[in-house]
Amino acid sequence: MSQSRTFTLNTEPHVATVGETQLLFQPEVMGDEFLDAYEALQESQKRLGVDVNNLAAADPEALRAVVRALRLFLARLMLPESAETFARWEVRKDGETVSAHGTPEKAEEAAAKVEGTVKDVGMRLPDRVLVELLEWAVELYGGGQRPTGLSNASAPASPPPGTRGRAVSPSKASTRARGR
Repeated sequence: MSQSRTFTLNTEPHVATVGETQLLFQPEVMGDEFLDAYEALQESQKRLGVDVNNLAAADPEALRAVVRALRLFLARLMLPESAETFARWEVRKDGETVSAHGTPEKAEEAAAKVEGTVKDVGMRLPDRVLVELLEWAVELYGGGQRPTGLSNASAPASPPPGTRGRAVSPSKASTRARGR
């Protein structure tokens, strides 16, 4: 008889509540999407020469860039409406908002075309909260958490305590010592 197994997929967004704001994260992220986003985050840290285990020795400008990269990583895992709140850069000219963008690079390109300036208007959070969000996202999408619920091919329940198994114990298989 062939085997059958049912796999459960998350269908509801993951919710991170930060203060009064709810950030909605994608229910599922395909492995390569997560890995691409995570790799971009790691590359930015390497490129900037920031040792995350020794932030006190890092250049403040490099730290700002790492925090920006962390925000972009998290935004890539969010649903669009949350990403727009979380990571947003506006192009302004003469005090007016001309356009809004999800990355500072796109905002800089747009600002150059209209001779405007870029303003970071995304959600501002303490570094410790950003790090907690990072850890949570890695746990969610990096394999640390499975959807809840039963699948019809789950492993059978363990026998009740005190029930003898059918396997031969190595100690019983060997010759007993005399005199006992």
